[in-house]
Amino acid sequence: MNVRWSKMLECGMLERDRRALRRCSKILCKQLVVDELLIQSLQADNILTESMAESIMAEQTSQKRSWRLLLFLPKRGPRAFSSFCSALRETEQQHLYDLLTQSPEKDGRDTPVERCVDYSLPLPTQEEIVAKRPRTHAESMEFSLDADSPINTPVLPCTPDFYLSHCHQSYRMNSSPRGLALVISNVTFDPCAAPDLDPRKGGEVDDEVLRKVFTELDYLVTVHRDLTAQGMRSCIENFCRRPDHRTVDSCVVCLLSHGVDGAIYGTDGQLVQLDWVFKSFDNAHCPLLQNKPKIFFIQACRGEEMDCGVEQIDGPARTCSPCCEQLDAGREGQGDAHSRPRGDMGRPRIKLPQRSDMLCGFASLKGQRICTAAMRNTKRGSWFIQELNTTLRLQARDTHLADIMVQVNRRIKEREGYAPGTAHHRCKEMSEFTSSLCKDLYLFPKSAVELDDSQPLDHLEKSAFGKDVICVS
Repeated sequence: MNVRWSKMLECGMLERDRRALRRCSKILCKQLVVDELLIQSLQADNILTESMAESIMAEQTSQKRSWRLLLFLPKRGPRAFSSFCSALRETEQQHLYDLLTQSPEKDGRDTPVERCVDYSLPLPTQEEIVAKRPRTHAESMEFSLDADSPINTPVLPCTPDFYLSHCHQSYRMNSSPRGLALVISNVTFDPCAAPDLDPRKGGEVDDEVLRKVFTELDYLVTVHRDLTAQGMRSCIENFCRRPDHRTVDSCVVCLLSHGVDGAIYGTDGQLVQLDWVFKSFDNAHCPLLQNKPKIFFIQACRGEEMDCGVEQIDGPARTCSPCCEQLDAGREGQGDAHSRPRGDMGRPRIKLPQRSDMLCGFASLKGQRICTAAMRNTKRGSWFIQELNTTLRLQARDTHLADIMVQVNRRIKEREGYAPGTAHHRCKEMSEFTSSLCKDLYLFPKSAVELDDSQPLDHLEKSAFGKDVICVS
């Protein structure tokens, strides 16, 4: 048997179930109907991820869809076989269910999987699995159901009709660039100053994912890596003071590190308080961003307790979306933030609350009794950044940011860790966001042509900013 295929089969599925799939593989490749109902059933059982489902359904022929599904199943854990059999019955493929569940002695045949799998076709790189070794303490959080690379589908552009029909009821978003974006990513920590903070393996994937997606969304992105707490403060203060904020319509700040409730760590083990970060961008301390949306994403733990999940009492059916409670990013007050002074910032006609027009997405919950540890994967990065990246790329064209964050919550809610034999098996995570936005916030993504030409959607005067992406180590 192909060595690579043999390694892939070693993970997850029981040996007798793998043998049953091998025995029936030729018939399955020819007769299995892989339709949306079957795929949805496997997704509902957390056997297939959304990216796996998309890759299966993207195949052009029924045999290729069956072939790709058969590649995935042996690596999807001990429940994959029974879930697949149940899906066969649900999709009225009883003859294939009977074929898989009958004993090989009755059948009298042993059809190896090599007869139907064309090894000249490349195996999916995202599913290549090497033999596992025991996890160290430092790696105890490096797990997830899937290990493929982040989605890189180009950001889908907004249509002119959608822009024209929504731009007047939402935040202004037509400058080019849309705004400035700051990404601070701490991956490696000082072993002397912070001996308890392990390297955030996979963290470098997250900052690259964020750099790419916000560049495609027409932000001027600056990435800083491995900063001390004081370095983070200085970086944020300098970013707040940039005069370029005057001529753009928004800003984005992404902070990725270890964390505790209300604060994140610098590489020296010192804490930066998140309330100080938000204060730095409020209406008093950053007047150039008054009445403009300020977007924050915090990829950090807010505690050390693992969310082991609870069994749903009403059966396997899933709710359509999480119940996500929007909270203020600050004390809103009663001021009307409807107008935006573009000229003299020193003579405001109305009074603004101290803090407004902010949205912050958190990778994990702030709970009264349970603080969820945010999880990362060494190849795809963190669950939260993965789902944020995917949802922005596919939905930003016609969905406002608060609804995008609800979709991220839903996708995170459906994920489940796979680490048999450890306390982290079937672990859960739940993201949340807080908002003091006062209008809908659409990012109005441009097409690739518009990005190349640096033209705003309504063809306003071209901004003086270039398209350079700055990375600072």
